[in-house]
Amino acid sequence: AAMELPPSHYPASRAAALAAAYVCYRRGSAGRGLALRALGRAGRQDIDGVGHKYHLELVLEDVLNEDSTVNCTAEVLYHLGNKNIAPDVQFTLEGELKNTDEADQIFYNRIKSLEKELVAENIPDSHGNVPPEMEPVRLLAWAASGYVIWQNSTENTKFQLAQIKQVKQVKRSDKYLEFDYMILLHEMVSQEIIPWQMRVLWHPQHGVQVTQESRQPKHPWE
Repeated sequence: AAMELPPSHYPASRAAALAAAYVCYRRGSAGRGLALRALGRAGRQDIDGVGHKYHLELVLEDVLNEDSTVNCTAEVLYHLGNKNIAPDVQFTLEGELKNTDEADQIFYNRIKSLEKELVAENIPDSHGNVPPEMEPVRLLAWAASGYVIWQNSTENTKFQLAQIKQVKQVKRSDKYLEFDYMILLHEMVSQEIIPWQMRVLWHPQHGVQVTQESRQPKHPWE
């Protein structure tokens, strides 16, 4: 049986942040980002020889519209002792996410019609501002960083996307858009800011795919 945990319990809140990141990776797009609004109930189960499984009830909010929320139940299993296995995450959304087909298609068409590849940096800027035309670029990074967070999380970490340092579109001859991101991830437990590179493929019908990701050495801007 799962032991009930208070939502303020640090391990529960770390598992909740991971679950939210994973949901955002699976359901995010250029038109939609999801963030953790609140953790309702939490429980932990210790499975002998396997690991710790957290049972969570979350409220997620739309990054662009905080009034738009959806309830979510999730399970996160952290494997014992093995740092190389990503946690298992399963989730169920209760209710519908807003439809982003139109926003996705508008952004896709805009990028496809550019004369030369998109390049941008510092999103948001030092004042926290994101130019409206860069919002879809940020939301794709939000979803893709969910994958990076999922793959690199342990029971003792809590990652959050802090900033896109740089993004460069990669030229392709097929229907996909490809972006090379350098992001900064904030690891809330150690308070480290970690540069991370990720290569992201996206198409409105196929969702976000991260084809490569790697932690980078500290850069002079730190």
